[in-house]
Amino acid sequence: MAFGGVHDVLGGGFARYSVDAIWKVPHFEKMLYDNAQLLSIYAMAFQQTKRPMYKSVCNNILSWINREMTDESGGIYASLDADSEGVEGKFYCFTYDEFVDAFIDDTALLELAKELYNVTELGNFEHGMNVLFRTQEHEYFCEKYQCTNEVFQQNVNQINALLFAKRQHKIRPNLDDKILTEWNALLIKGLVDAYKAFDDDRYLEKAESIHRFIAKNSLQADGRLYRSFKNGKVSINGFLQDYVFYIEALISLYQVTFNENYLQTANQLLQYCMQHFYDDDNKMFYITSDLDEKLIVRSMDSSDNVIPAANSQMAKCLLLMSKYFEEEKYYEIARAMLNNVLHDVIKNASFFSNWAIVLDMILHQNKELVISGIDAKNIIKEINQKYLPNILIAGSVTESSLPLTQHRFSENETLFFLCENKSCQLPVKSIIELDLK
Repeated sequence: MAFGGVHDVLGGGFARYSVDAIWKVPHFEKMLYDNAQLLSIYAMAFQQTKRPMYKSVCNNILSWINREMTDESGGIYASLDADSEGVEGKFYCFTYDEFVDAFIDDTALLELAKELYNVTELGNFEHGMNVLFRTQEHEYFCEKYQCTNEVFQQNVNQINALLFAKRQHKIRPNLDDKILTEWNALLIKGLVDAYKAFDDDRYLEKAESIHRFIAKNSLQADGRLYRSFKNGKVSINGFLQDYVFYIEALISLYQVTFNENYLQTANQLLQYCMQHFYDDDNKMFYITSDLDEKLIVRSMDSSDNVIPAANSQMAKCLLLMSKYFEEEKYYEIARAMLNNVLHDVIKNASFFSNWAIVLDMILHQNKELVISGIDAKNIIKEINQKYLPNILIAGSVTESSLPLTQHRFSENETLFFLCENKSCQLPVKSIIELDLK
């Protein structure tokens, strides 16, 4: 996917989906929710593989978000259309003449550029247009052009810069400038995942900026969230998905900053959902609040789609919060929710994939790592660069009132506690003394 086509190799970000099996020709619309989740995926892939391309993909998504999708208020717009001048993909594709013209001042790169992106005179797409997509790994080009990987990457960067500059003169697709709480919260989570993988402050600064936007505009004094913001005004009482993805975003911010205000806000939102969305009879949550206009049928979602179901996401949040606050009620509700769909998870996991993660969390996320001391925030940066999906991270740089971290602070040293089933091993002073597998 990163090789192009569905991925905008020039401007960053991914199109909504591909219409073929090789990710070549996309539906060119760019959605915030796709890119938010792909940011997480590529960041986690980098944690496991350290492959530079995955880091580059994330950097380009961030650049696109900053350059084209950020409102002056700090919120992030919803999407970019597929069409410009009435033609789908015209902004992102090149005719052969347009492509060649981009290299008029640097013809030495033209042949490599054409081969790199499979550009032909007839076009590799409809109406004589060329979709930019790669089919060869860098080793192929290094061998053919007798160059090092570093030189090849420099050439690719220069090719992309020339083509990007050429594309800037085209008529741009229209922008959907509404700002949705749900999708912005998804992006916070993606940005935090990237910050963990790369230790790049730009990602955390952006994530905290979006959080401040939501806290200022969408979050109300009574605990309600509004769903949409546009032209300086909020509208639509929040749906369950607005709450659950914002709760997860707040948890993720806590995990890299150890700022307990994030967890306290998440817990307040969780309590609000319990009061206004939860159905104790069905052991599931409604999509709409009981404060909304009464509907003939008040619906619940269960199957995961391009965005996880709000109920599966709520179950994840309940499991995480049950550990941070040692709240058994949260854990029991999450288990009851999973039991409602367990047959479907086992029989048809592709449509219940987030529920499968909930199942995995119950079976395998049985350890908590608590870091307490004045150096905790620096130490967590190193730990976060590892892929540790089944270990819950908590920490504090001062005395903490949070149940999981309470009474574990020492002013003179930083201590590590590995906990399981509500009991912790004796503290150690070095992370290498712990088994984090």
